[in-house]
Amino acid sequence: MSDSPHTELQFTATDRSGKVSAVLLRPRDARWLLVLAHGAGAGMRHAFMEAISEELASQSIATFRYQFPYMEQGGGRPDPPAVLVATVRAALQAAAEAVPGLPLLAGGKSLGGRMTSTAASQSPLPAVQGIVFFAFPLHPPAQPSSERARHLQSVTVPMLFLQGTRDKLADLHLLRPVCSDLGKRAHLHIIEGADHSFGVLKRSGRDDRDVLQELGSTVAEWADRLGKGERGSERLESSCGSPLSGS
Repeated sequence: MSDSPHTELQFTATDRSGKVSAVLLRPRDARWLLVLAHGAGAGMRHAFMEAISEELASQSIATFRYQFPYMEQGGGRPDPPAVLVATVRAALQAAAEAVPGLPLLAGGKSLGGRMTSTAASQSPLPAVQGIVFFAFPLHPPAQPSSERARHLQSVTVPMLFLQGTRDKLADLHLLRPVCSDLGKRAHLHIIEGADHSFGVLKRSGRDDRDVLQELGSTVAEWADRLGKGERGSERLESSCGSPLSGS
């Protein structure tokens, strides 16, 4: 675990849903703040959410991870999309108030990422310079479709897709064309052998630590290029599936 301070916070998700919890992890040398939403079945304290926050801290990226109201209340069926989207916006406001001055990224794991982009497709997310998807849930298992990606055409900021080759919720034969259609806004980074939870098989010769380091370094490099204004350069064009450093 890093020596960066963890700060427990609360903010109001919606007037009706009330307050939800958040955790701010801010390394001393933070260059970015990523507002990070959890997936459908596990909250912000899930092992992956904690581990990726620690890894990002080692890459000088602060995280503000938070609960959706249904998870704050013990889990179960996710809130209606309107509540999830409102919570994304409330979290961004709370994060900006907690850490003024740092440039903002937004995103999340699976459902959390999709709700972040849904919010951005409806109207721009204030001050957010890019969206990070940790395993975008393109379709339900064994039901290949690109319908869930349709709203991405209305997102105006750069997007980073981090996807495993064994992810049963995102057929890469479908996701690659989605990214290509998004043009310079999208970059797809493939995690070889990873599933939807970014788990890898032992026979791959890799472990969870290796995958976390790849995820963290990829986000950091992509963010740094955004900070240098390379959004429209060849390096940030829709290099769907090629390593970021070689694109």
